Amino acid sequence: MVVAEWNKHITEKLLNGALSTLQENHFSPAQIEVLHVPGSFELPHGAQLLFDKGCDAVVCLGCVIQGDTPHFDFVCQAAADGILHTGLSMKKPCVFGVITTLTEEQAQDRAGGKHGNKGSEAALTACWMIAGRQHLNQ
Repeated sequence: MVVAEWNKHITEKLLNGALSTLQENHFSPAQIEVLHVPGSFELPHGAQLLFDKGCDAVVCLGCVIQGDTPHFDFVCQAAADGILHTGLSMKKPCVFGVITTLTEEQAQDRAGGKHGNKGSEAALTACWMIAGRQHLNQ
């Protein structure tokens, strides 16, 4: 798990949802590594560090809320491209669990609010991808 510190009040909720989902899917705390990075732009590099450590999958959790400048677009695009590239280059699941919203309210809704917890959904995606890889390697 690599988690952006920017918008920490949101990313902590995503992390808690992801950790609960992993525990529900029989992952022990010893099997889960959490690395914090400054922001969503740094998520791909954090994922690379976890893969280098031997992780089978990485869930990237972040939150980017649109402001008054195009900075939002650059960060979102870089995070998405970097996460995709990292997973493909490592040939392992690198899951996009980054909330990209227009408002704080939308972010809250996706971090345990009326739209569920996208961190939990990202962790479940990692579980599916790990299971699929194991199935193919049998």
